[in-house]
Parts: sequence; C-alpha cells; structure tokens
Amino acid sequence: MAGEVRLAEVAEIIMGQSPPGETYNEIGEGLPFFQGVADFNYRFPTPRVYCTAPSRIAQPSDILLSVRAPIGRVNIADRECAIGRGLCIIRACDPANARYLEFALRAKESQWDAIEGSGSVFGNATRRDLEMLLIPWPEEKAERLAIAHILGTLDDKIELNRRMSETLEQMARALFKAWFVDFEPVRAKMEGRWQRGESLPGLPAHLYDLFPDRLVDSELGQIPEGWGVVSLPDMVEINPTRPLRKGAIAPYLDMANMPTRGHAPNEVVDRPFGSGVRFINGDTLVARITPCLENGKTAFVDFLRDGQVGWGSTEYIVLRPRPPLPEEFAYCLARSDAFREFAIQSMTGTSGRQRVQADALEHFRLPRVPRLVAEAFGRAIKPLFMRSSAAVSESRTLAVLRDALLPKLISGEIRVKDVKHMDGCV
Repeated sequence: MAGEVRLAEVAEIIMGQSPPGETYNEIGEGLPFFQGVADFNYRFPTPRVYCTAPSRIAQPSDILLSVRAPIGRVNIADRECAIGRGLCIIRACDPANARYLEFALRAKESQWDAIEGSGSVFGNATRRDLEMLLIPWPEEKAERLAIAHILGTLDDKIELNRRMSETLEQMARALFKAWFVDFEPVRAKMEGRWQRGESLPGLPAHLYDLFPDRLVDSELGQIPEGWGVVSLPDMVEINPTRPLRKGAIAPYLDMANMPTRGHAPNEVVDRPFGSGVRFINGDTLVARITPCLENGKTAFVDFLRDGQVGWGSTEYIVLRPRPPLPEEFAYCLARSDAFREFAIQSMTGTSGRQRVQADALEHFRLPRVPRLVAEAFGRAIKPLFMRSSAAVSESRTLAVLRDALLPKLISGEIRVKDVKHMDGCV
C-alpha cells in the first residue's frame, strides 16, 4: 500500500478570486478566465470568457481543481489563465510530481462526491479542506513517476484522439459552411476560379455541374440560382417519434455529458426509461435551455447499436434530416452561427429558465439543397465523421482501461511492475 501525505505538504494551494465584472469580455482581450467546471473539458479548459484585470493567475501545467459543486473535478492549465472563486490552483512543490498529483487528485473525485452527499461539505471546499486532504504517496519518487507515466500515456493517447476527432469534424463543418453558407462553389465559377475539368481544394472536377454559376436575391440574401428558400421542417424533422417502452432499460444521455465541443457525448449510461426525448443513430441533439444552448451543448448520435433507441433530457430537441440529405447535415446546421443565433433569439421564459420551443425552430429559413448536391455532400463528409467516431470509440476503450487502473495504481493495490508492459499495449 502507498503511504499518504497531506496535500499541503506536497503542493501550494492558491484559491481563486474573481476579477471585477467590468473587466470580462468574450473577444479575447486579456487572459482566459475560468470560473468552474462549466469551463472544463476532457483535460484542458475551454476559453469562453476573458478578463483584462486578473486577480489570480494560473501558470501552464498548474492543476485546476473545482471547489464548488461538483467539488474535486480536475483540469490542467494549458496556458497562463485567470481563475475565479469556483476553482483553486494546485501547484506541485516539485514539478516532477505534477502529473502524479493530477492523477492522485482525480482518484479522489468519488470521495468528494461522497462528502458532498453526506452534507459534510456544504457546496464548497475551503482552503483548510484542501490542505488536510490525504493523498496516496508512494515513498519512492521513481514509483510516482512510473505511475504518472503509465496513466499519462493512456491520457495522452485519449487527448490525441480527441483532437483528431475535433479536427475531422471541423473539416466537415468547414465544408458545410463553404457549400451552404458562403456558396463557395458558385462563387468560384462566377469568378472564373473553377473551370470545367479542373479541381480546386475541396472542389473536385466531377462536382462542377452540380452547382449553378449565378447567385440570385432571396429573403436570406444571395443564394444559388434554382435553390429556393424553405422552412426547417421541409428539410429536417423536429422531434421525430421514436418507440421506447416505459421502464425499458436504454442508453441515457444526461445534460452534464452533452458536449460543448465535438459531436461525441462524454458518457452514456443504461437507465430505465421514464420521460424524455428519444433518439436513434443519425439524430442530432440540441440543448434548448439556458445556459446550455448558449454554451453549445450539441451531440450527434452514433453511439447506439443498430436498431437501439436511446433517451435523454426533456430539454433536448432532436433533429433528423429528410432524405436525400445525409444525417450529419443536421449536426453541421445545428453548429452553424445562423442556426444558433436564431435559436438563442427565439428563447422565451423567465430569467434563468429560458428555453427555445420546438415549434419556434419551424420558422428557421434556409436554402433548399438540391438532391444531387445533398448526395455529394453526404459522400464527402461521412468518411470524416466515421474516422472521427472511430477515434472517439478508441478513446472510450482507453478511458475504461485508465479508469480501472487509476485507483489501483494510486492506492498501491497494483504495482508498476505488474503493468510494465503497458507502453506496448498502448
């Protein structure tokens, strides 16, 4: 068994402090400002707000730990950043121990959950709570470094897969924007940059005849000649009916696990169906309530078995493209600026509980995509989503392995020598 030390013996603890509200901005001025777990991603937080007068500054590689519910969640600062009262900085006294300390704190997450559940900690952890926190601490530094290396190797591969998945998805979304927002193929023909028989980046020669060579005026501005303008239900089903018997055990996706970046949920669990939206593979889920809609919680369903029906929060809206549009079209649309702005502006209700109603989205207007263009778009983006999903699937497998090893290695139940072959496996 590993020995234990108090956190204050091996790390400096710096509690967060929020800067004046008037120094906040969303245009990238100053340092990224992280206030709590809402800003956390898989390992590194996602900048949404910046501040020009930071009160507490974390350095790259500092551990960021949430001190407000849910307490004990961990991310790593990947750049200089400011933190608010919902977080604290854990800075290893010996930088060589930083990665081990990260995993040791992650292993404590369930302990914090139990403490919160018992009422011993009322919504937040104090500096004293953190200073007295007992951390498993192998006596030999080499053992700590080896544990960090094994778990870190898995973590790094998971992070690499996550970035690869996001890059592939961004490529698909960029193609959506080029074809259906900027109408780049039409503009390239109009400007003489694309000639019959020629290929341009993203525009192979065989697509030339699919696009007109003129833009015409419409209620949306200029659109390709012959496309026309339609309402969303003409191209996308909203909340289609999916059969699922009450009480049936089915995959459940809660709001906390809806992604703000990327298409893949963090975790899906089996749970008896009670009430909520139902979905199948190929559906797109959009959070409709504040602040989840504004934060971009959107998912593409590709994690179910064939024929399986999943379910989730009543605060989701389900979108499904009508053939011949590819299933991924609705996801790219839901991530587009025009759709998001329309949905956010259509929210109603009291402050703090605003939501967009499904029937409000029926009034969203967009260009009608011709059949041959829709089919060509599907052929172009499906391989990107398939590769992205494969990376996500591998990451989930690695995460199961890491999560199984984490408590056993940290506690000393399993010794490094027992998993010395891990590098080869990974």
